[in-house]
Amino acid sequence: MYFDSVAAALVMDGHGPYVWSAYGITLTVIALLVLLPIVSKRRLLRELRGEHRRNRQSESRSSVELS
Repeated sequence: MYFDSVAAALVMDGHGPYVWSAYGITLTVIALLVLLPIVSKRRLLRELRGEHRRNRQSESRSSVELS
């Protein structure tokens, strides 16, 4: 593809809005496919850390009560 200017590349003889919105939607979907699992993993690890901390605290209280 050859365009005389950046403006001509953006407009693409009237097809620019379709082409650039398709690129934008595609990049958005790819970014979500990468970021959502990372966010979910962080949330799961945070929940597991809290659960582990609560279990340790309840075990330490149980051992104190038994003594």
